[in-house]
Amino acid sequence: MNAAATPFRHRHAAHCESGVASNLFSHYGASLSEAMAFGLSSALSFAYLPFVKLTGFPLIAYRMPPKFILKGLRKPFDVRLHFETFSSEAQGQRRLDELLDQGKVVGLQTSVYWLPYFPPDMRFHFNAHNLLVYGREGDDYLISDPVAEDPQRCASADLQRARFAKGVLAPKGLLYYPDTLGRTEVSAAAVRQAIVKTTRIMLGPFPVVGVRGMRMLARRIRKLHNDEYGLNYIGHIVRMQEEIGTGGAGFRFLYASFLQEAAALCALPELSLLAERLNAIGDDWRGFALQAVRMIKGRDTVDFAALADSLLALADQEKEFFRTLRNAVK
Repeated sequence: MNAAATPFRHRHAAHCESGVASNLFSHYGASLSEAMAFGLSSALSFAYLPFVKLTGFPLIAYRMPPKFILKGLRKPFDVRLHFETFSSEAQGQRRLDELLDQGKVVGLQTSVYWLPYFPPDMRFHFNAHNLLVYGREGDDYLISDPVAEDPQRCASADLQRARFAKGVLAPKGLLYYPDTLGRTEVSAAAVRQAIVKTTRIMLGPFPVVGVRGMRMLARRIRKLHNDEYGLNYIGHIVRMQEEIGTGGAGFRFLYASFLQEAAALCALPELSLLAERLNAIGDDWRGFALQAVRMIKGRDTVDFAALADSLLALADQEKEFFRTLRNAVK
């Protein structure tokens, strides 16, 4: 396929990296939904990392680290992804322009804060936001940001500032693009392998990852006090769950959509039933967030023990779910 001769198609998505992966690989010839990109790369996870701080609070993640989705698609599609970073802004801009002049669609890692098309109240210092650039006109770059409904334009100075933002997960001008895909269809074997990998992540032995990570966080919540720090702590949990990317519930819903596709591809109808169960778990994650918000806003009595119990119940549900899922694809 000659991707350079193919008009780029922007598609809105739930999450930046899975959306970028879906749009990028689809442009280069694959048939790939966002849900399949997310599930095929085994990106669903949970991690409570008390040794990594964001604004003074621990990192709480509901998916694997940045670039995990992109890198996870290399083997299923037999493709090499080129990742490049730069020591200077001028070098990074020159390389981006060269690739665009070759007709390539290029992925970028950026800071949300410096992208002017984001509304002011949605900007925050998060340096791992992914988007695609598919062309330029004058001083403007043509942007396909998957969390935006429509394609965007971004002035070169603004894009450079977003590409070279400082701080945690500093992008250093990171850009990426694929070679020609060796395969364009998703195989049932690749889907099964991806599901098994996800169950290993969620049921694994590491105390800060998966179900065990949820339980560790529940123990920490139980020790909080009803003071400014304690309330800010659970506020941070809600923000990490509901405002960063698609968060805890959103990623569960996305993975459930993947399981629906996988059920047809692998001829395993039980995966459709498991998708329904995971959607219900996602609803419970949203209930957990609502419970915390009501406490923060003074609508309910602050009860850290009750909040911890809700998280432990979620851990029990996910443990049973991923055990059942693992057995379904054996």
